[in-house]
Amino acid sequence: MNTLTLLPFIVLIAAMFLMTRSAKKKQQQAASMRNEVQPGSGVRTIGGMYATVKEVSEDTVLLDAGPGVDLLFAKNAIGAVLTDDEYNRIVHGIEHDLKADAHVVPDDASSLTETDEPAAAAASGDKAVDLGKKDVAEDGTADAEVAEAKTDEEPKKTDGDSEAK
Repeated sequence: MNTLTLLPFIVLIAAMFLMTRSAKKKQQQAASMRNEVQPGSGVRTIGGMYATVKEVSEDTVLLDAGPGVDLLFAKNAIGAVLTDDEYNRIVHGIEHDLKADAHVVPDDASSLTETDEPAAAAASGDKAVDLGKKDVAEDGTADAEVAEAKTDEEPKKTDGDSEAK
């Protein structure tokens, strides 16, 4: 038999081996997660119910789903073990205070360009650059010029048949 004809079979066997290996790895991670469940931790069942672990035995878990509601589940029914912050956010609606943990990222770039202008000017020793724009507060004639320019222009209305292009 030619090695070229065996190549597709070898590739198929290798692919099947890799797929079963990754599935086994996921199953082992899930089993270790379920075995490390401790009383007091928040969990989500495979059915989507959120509860707190009350007791753990070899094959079962007693969950506290609410005041006076204790449910007995198989360990295999635990879908995920949640962190305290995640459990409180989902079940109780308590948001974790992000301001205490990290810097807040601004929504736009305006805060990146804002500086303390007197301190920056004193530090650099440079004068402000005049860009040729007139500030209304500096020159009171700017308002008069704008109003005069508006009255000089007449609105041009056309009906579509004019010679203007």
